[in-house]
Amino acid sequence: MQFAEIAKQLRQPQGEHAKAVGERMNEGNLQINLHSIKKLNISLNDRILEIGMGNGFFVKNILTQNDTVVYAGCDFSEAMVREAELINAQYLKTKRAAFFKTEAKRLPFGDNSYNKIFTVNTIYFWEQPELVLKELARVLEPGGSLIIALRPKSVMDHFPITKFGFNTFSALEVSALLAQNNFKVIDLAEEEEEALEFFGEKLKNEFMIVSATKI
Repeated sequence: MQFAEIAKQLRQPQGEHAKAVGERMNEGNLQINLHSIKKLNISLNDRILEIGMGNGFFVKNILTQNDTVVYAGCDFSEAMVREAELINAQYLKTKRAAFFKTEAKRLPFGDNSYNKIFTVNTIYFWEQPELVLKELARVLEPGGSLIIALRPKSVMDHFPITKFGFNTFSALEVSALLAQNNFKVIDLAEEEEEALEFFGEKLKNEFMIVSATKI
């Protein structure tokens, strides 16, 4: 695939390549996902919402920590919702997990439905980030936690695919966006990863995890 097509698939996996794209994202995003889940500090009776769960591969890493936790995942890729339901059939059966095809700015949940929300590598694709954050604040209970994980602008702008439909952010930009939209940043952690190879060229790779609370 050309860079424009790869970018399109990363934004919304679909068609014959969808399943393979989901699996590749799991491999490439292993550490950022595991660190994000750790930052959730999962505890008794948590109600957790994930925005952009892909094929739901990491749901087990959440639900095996405590059997009182329930989880919902949203993605606007129909193919990823189908894959997530297949991979997590056991949790669907026990009603500990549910998956929804929807946009982040229009969530099918009532006010204050969740006490923790997280999202990994989706902020680049939010066409109206203020509306997304307003919606996240609506479904998050007062004092609830929001975790946003992403690769920083200093890294993303060197990837050839990000010229096609990605909005990249520095730590300061993410923090300011949250502060302007009813969230208070309480922690920002940065981690380096192994260099990422694009067509023979090794590029710097790192991620950051921003933790905030609803004001």
